[in-house]
Parts: sequence; structure tokens; C-alpha cells
Amino acid sequence: MVMGNSPSQGRWKEPAVYRILDANLDRAREGLRIIEEWCRFGLNSTPLAAECKQMRQELGSWHAPEIRAARDTPGDPGTQLSHPKEEQRSSVPELLQANLCRVQEALRVLEEYGKLYSTEMAAAAKQMRYQVYTLESKLIVDGRQQLLWRSHLYLVTSPHDHLLATVEAALQGGLTLVQYREKNTDDTIRLDYAQKLCQLCHQYGALFIMNDRADLALAVDADGVHLGQQDIPIAVARQILGSQRIIGRSTTNSEEMQRAIAEGADYIGAGPVYETPTKPGKAAAGFDYIRYVAERVKIPWFAIGGIDMNNINDVLQAGAERVAVVRAIMAAEQPTLVTQNFLAQLTKYGASQ
Repeated sequence: MVMGNSPSQGRWKEPAVYRILDANLDRAREGLRIIEEWCRFGLNSTPLAAECKQMRQELGSWHAPEIRAARDTPGDPGTQLSHPKEEQRSSVPELLQANLCRVQEALRVLEEYGKLYSTEMAAAAKQMRYQVYTLESKLIVDGRQQLLWRSHLYLVTSPHDHLLATVEAALQGGLTLVQYREKNTDDTIRLDYAQKLCQLCHQYGALFIMNDRADLALAVDADGVHLGQQDIPIAVARQILGSQRIIGRSTTNSEEMQRAIAEGADYIGAGPVYETPTKPGKAAAGFDYIRYVAERVKIPWFAIGGIDMNNINDVLQAGAERVAVVRAIMAAEQPTLVTQNFLAQLTKYGASQ
């Protein structure tokens, strides 16, 4: 990149300005590198990682020797400043948000002080700031959708004496999608567990979905809600949760499936594949419905109902690529190992297709 005003032509040679530019060029590049690592290793997104790398390289081209020469780290009073909120992060989204804000603030500083050094730098910093705003929308808003598409195993919880420990064990096994389902408890207890599970899922970079209750999903900042056929319409859930969160719908037949997609569901559950005590009195939809969904549905969908390691191959051969499980993990003696086995089988089958 060619600078608009070289230092010899610059209108301002105050050393403090060079120090400000130096600090904020470093700050912006560091923040982008943190974001880039998640795009690369967390989302496996080559386009997003490449976009971050391109911006880092452009910032590096602005970092001229005379700007670097003005650095005075020992004499910088800011190195001793900190804030308690900077000392820990409770989740990957929080970490990303903090660093996106860091990059945006640094670019704003470069835009303003760059006007004293290079008008081209100032203009480029302004355009890059808008680019980072767009990146933020992809990561914080669309990031949920990206993770939904990447999730092939979905844990739906059931009442358990060690609910949090069991879910965490599954998360340690690589699980990235959890639904909290509890039909028979008070809202105060349900809210407390939802808050803890949401925080736990976000700590592991996983999505947290609330069963049935859009109001509680909003209250705990869940990533979305899962609705049964007797729950509120998807349009009402959208009014409560907004466009940024995920809404799923259970379906047992072609009519329910088509209606859920037409109403804007982000994903659907298809089943029950087998009869299950989770859905007492509900007949199994069987493999015919799974095959029907596999041929027609383009959004993410999860086969559900009585699936375990003994029958998962049959479900996959019927056309499923994603499965939701309850007892197979919640009742397991080693939830981490069972989760790993499920994921290995899903990955192996997907690679063979």
C-alpha cells in the first residue's frame, strides 16, 4: 500500500502522534489475530480467517519505521492500567465481542490521528472499521448459524441428579449443541438451571437452546428456542427473540415439516425414529419419514427418538447426517466417551459419502 502523505510531506511530526499510531496499529493487529484464530480453528472458516489475515497485513503495511521508532514502552503509563473485566472471559462470544470492539476502537483512533500523518491511512482505517462491523455481524449473529450447520450431534437433556456435570462431560467430548428440556419443574428452578447451562455451553463455545420457552431463552441470553407442535408459532417466537437467534421445530410428518420450513424454522427435528419414553404415547415416525426429509430438506435437520450407538448406523443409512440424543448421553456412565464415539461415527459416515 502506498501512503498518501509520506513523513517528509506530513503536516504533523509530533512524537506523541507517532506513539498513538504505533500503539493502535499494534492493538488492531493483535485483536484481529485473536479473532482470526477462532475463525480458523473454531469455525473452520477459510474465508473469514483469510479476511482477518488480509486486514492484519494491510495494517502491517501502514506500520512504517518512523512510527515504530517512536515507541516508548517503559515510559507508557498505560501499560499499568487494567480493568477487572479484562482479566477473564466467560465465553467465546464474549471474547470475540471484546476483541471486535478493541479493533473498532483502534481503527477509529487510526482514522482520526491518521489525518495528521497520512490522509490515505485515515481513509483506509475508516473503510476497514466498516469492514470489521460487517465481520462482527457474521461472527456474533451469523456465527450461531455457522455453528448450527457444523453441529451434527445434538444433546437434549432430561432430568438428572448431576445435570450440569453430565452436560459438561459431553461438552468436553466435543459437543457443540445443547437443548435444556425440563417439563415438570417450577420456572424459578428452570431459570436457574438454564442460566448455568447457558454459561457452561458458551464457556465451551457451544450453542445453548431452550426448550419450549422463548421468554426464558431471552431471559438467559440463550442462542435460541426449540418449539414443539403445541408451542407458540415461530412468528411469535421471532417477535420475542428477534432475527439473530435460532428457532427449531419438532416434526413428525411431511405436513409438519413443510409448515415449519415455510414459517422460517432454522432447523427441524425429525422423528421419533424409534419409540421412546421421552415421547410417551407417540408412535415412531420410522425410516420412511427420515428418507422423506433427507430428500427434501435443505436446512439443518436432526433425526431424533431412541437413537443410540447400537442403531445410529441404521439411522445414517436412511439418510440422516445429524442426530439428536437424550438417554444415550444423559444416562451414560461416561458421557465424554459416548459423545466422542457419536461424533467419530458421524464424522466417519459423513466422510464416506
